[in-house]
Amino acid sequence: MNEQAQTTQAPQTPPKPAPKGIGLADSAVARLKQLLEERRTPDAGLRIAVKGGGCSGLQYSMEWSEKSRERDKVFERDGVRVFVDPKSYLYLIGTELVFEQTLMASGFKLNNPNIKAACGCGESFSV
Repeated sequence: MNEQAQTTQAPQTPPKPAPKGIGLADSAVARLKQLLEERRTPDAGLRIAVKGGGCSGLQYSMEWSEKSRERDKVFERDGVRVFVDPKSYLYLIGTELVFEQTLMASGFKLNNPNIKAACGCGESFSV
């Protein structure tokens, strides 16, 4: 008698959709709260933008903004706000803002899943 092996396939899980918006890690929220308190501007927020430049073509820009602009995307967590203009948002969808502190350096870092290449110094990128 010839037995044929039956193969059963596990149901395939559909791929997870890419996260929308800008995520704010606990470390970023804590540091932004501290900086806003020191500046005495609790209603201000961090503006993140993507601009042309650097050896890979694009680079990040971060600065304080007292309020959002008309077409900005606003991301808020625990009273901390981040403003992103519509053009920059296209490059930042799914990005997480974190604050890292090591013995050598400290600062904000954007973990951007859209990056295809980055320069050696880490200051610019391409998508």
